[in-house]
Amino acid sequence: MPAAFQRILLKLSGEILAGKAGHGIDENVMADLADEIRQVHDLGIQIGIVTGGGNIFRGLAASTRGMDRVGADYMGMLATVINGLALQHALEKRGLYTRVMSAIEMARVCEPYIRRRAVRHLEKGRIVVLAAGTGNPYCTTDTAAALRAIEIGADVILKATKVDGVYSADPVQEPSATLFPSLNYLDILNRGLKVMDSTAISLCMDNRLPLIVFNVGVRGNLIRVVNGESVGTIVKES
Repeated sequence: MPAAFQRILLKLSGEILAGKAGHGIDENVMADLADEIRQVHDLGIQIGIVTGGGNIFRGLAASTRGMDRVGADYMGMLATVINGLALQHALEKRGLYTRVMSAIEMARVCEPYIRRRAVRHLEKGRIVVLAAGTGNPYCTTDTAAALRAIEIGADVILKATKVDGVYSADPVQEPSATLFPSLNYLDILNRGLKVMDSTAISLCMDNRLPLIVFNVGVRGNLIRVVNGESVGTIVKES
């Protein structure tokens, strides 16, 4: 069966990479993710990945403790580069050609993000890890994921989470919360559902870019999503 998408943007939060420890990088989680990404790549799907950095440093949280918000956000961006380099290492151990591209130039560490170059890497079958958010403070990595997905012409954003999709409330705190199989963008904004920030959702809505929220902790879910199976919650036009 052919895959449902030709080019995807996978959003990996720092929380996912931290595993059960809640901080740092869990090597077992990274290995499992790399194995699943390799399966997707073997289908001929072009893969862009945006990494978060909350497992190392969370800029917004630091700013609430009195740190300058702009400086704190830049520190958070650097944390996403660390995650991106760790992911690159895990992928290349599995024989996958990978490029880390940063919105903040650091030539000795990774490539600068240039849209045409990123697209060319994808066309050549390389996995592109897009780090350092948008390169701007006050912008989340969710916004970076939406922006980069639009720029590289991705068919969909796949937002990897620790829950099975979008619920009416936090399923950990409210076990009776309802899982939504599908939603439209305005549902997310009007109900204030914690899927992505409003800027990211608005970007997706304005550009008709679908978003699938799924539990990456269930082995095989990523490959099921790209094969078009009904996994998680899809957010799209009405």
